[in-house]
Amino acid sequence: MTKRFSSPRLVVSAKLTAFAQTAFAVAIALNVWVNPSLAGDPFRDREPHQIGDQTEAAFKAIFQQGNYPAADRYLEQALSKEPNEPLAYAMKASLAYGNKDWAKLDTYSQKTLETGQKLIPTDPLRGNLYTAVGHFLEGAVVITRQGTVNGVPQALGRLRQVYEYLDKAEVISANDPELNLIKGYMDLLLAVNLPFASPDQAIRRLEQNAAPGYLVDRGIALAYRDLKRYPQSLEYVNRAIKTTSDNPEIYYLKAQILKQLGQKEKSQQIIQEAIANFDKALTKKSQLPGDLVKQIERERRSAVSLKNP
Repeated sequence: MTKRFSSPRLVVSAKLTAFAQTAFAVAIALNVWVNPSLAGDPFRDREPHQIGDQTEAAFKAIFQQGNYPAADRYLEQALSKEPNEPLAYAMKASLAYGNKDWAKLDTYSQKTLETGQKLIPTDPLRGNLYTAVGHFLEGAVVITRQGTVNGVPQALGRLRQVYEYLDKAEVISANDPELNLIKGYMDLLLAVNLPFASPDQAIRRLEQNAAPGYLVDRGIALAYRDLKRYPQSLEYVNRAIKTTSDNPEIYYLKAQILKQLGQKEKSQQIIQEAIANFDKALTKKSQLPGDLVKQIERERRSAVSLKNP
């Protein structure tokens, strides 16, 4: 296992920051239907697991619609009605991270770990998976409180436990879509932050076995963006837009890709298209966390400054 952590500071800072922002991100008046009474497992079309209606609705609110206030409302109901569902606590931890609420991040990271461990006897696949996620989130707490340099030794121990429990889950069901979505995102973060690592295996994991598809496409678009492979990144972000066209975050991602591509190709037309996508994301800024809105606005101003320099 130690070969996975040959550059601990780089791996820890990249994984703990980016994963929190992207996988459970990191991260809402509903614009497409979400009916909790009809909700089910958001990962599996066959042999669904017992996840909980409110948790599933919150998942869709965040990742399909980019609607954080609605997601928070669903999660509050989930904590009351579905207190044994670790995904609910993981999403609460992600929202706390995005809001820089470190006390809540600590609380919900612990609850993710605890509920994951309690789930192992009845659902060993998801129990081991969310025990891994819980250890990961607790590593994020360490980094947040102690900083990258001081927190690395303890966080590194957490990361070893992350992969220990992910491996246990993989033994149970190597092709499970929920497992492969989370592990695929983690592996991509390693690949784009370590110069000797290849992202191809992680991308194949997502494409072949992960679900839901809109998060698969989004994850691969993020990976290609960070690898500066902008045409491939645009292909996948456009695929994600087809299935999550009401999510302002997907237009923000497209704007980032276009801005980088426009700079690379010195194309005013592409820069203008990037600005248009920043604007489209901002039309639903009431759905997004305040800090994220400020970040989008900063990046839009940066794109505008590139016009006719």
